[in-house]
Amino acid sequence: MYPSVLNYIKSLDLSTIPAERRAALDQLTDYVREKVGKEEPVRLTYICTHNSRRSHLGQVWAQVAAIYHDIPGVTTYSGGTETTACNPRTIAAFERAGLQVSQTTEGDNPVYHLAYNEALPPVVAFSKVYDQEPNPTVGFAAIMTCSHAEENCPYIPGAERRLSITYTDPKEADDTPAEAATYDERCRQIATEMMYVFAGVSK
Repeated sequence: MYPSVLNYIKSLDLSTIPAERRAALDQLTDYVREKVGKEEPVRLTYICTHNSRRSHLGQVWAQVAAIYHDIPGVTTYSGGTETTACNPRTIAAFERAGLQVSQTTEGDNPVYHLAYNEALPPVVAFSKVYDQEPNPTVGFAAIMTCSHAEENCPYIPGAERRLSITYTDPKEADDTPAEAATYDERCRQIATEMMYVFAGVSK
């Protein structure tokens, strides 16, 4: 894993997670532990309305956390209830957290490669609907990261588990002096919580 990413991970404080958050996160830990115990693939799809901010943060940090804690068979995905684009502010937050980012396509919905480990393929980030390729359509857990998607998409076809782990949208700070700090705060919160999830699996 890149030293910059390791340093970021080591700066996270899992003790800051409130008890009420841990209750929701523990459900995801239990799901992953159950799948690993059965030696079945673990597929996690993080879902938000536009697949532009929180769902990508969840996807990337869950994948990083699984590798960091040496949890086998985990592949993470993200999607929305509609397609927009992975927001450049989200990408900038990943860069500040130590990931190496490359944009591989142009256009309204560019594709980004987010690298965290020199020995493993990068996470590929672009906006897509939750059931669009390469996302799984059966045998996965749907993690709802925003209340709008949670309320407006009550049924996710093919999901064997649906979990509500919602976050405040950093979009509220777009084009304000607090923009970068707000995105960094959300990035750190999601990274911390995904590290907590996978630390629990490894116990």
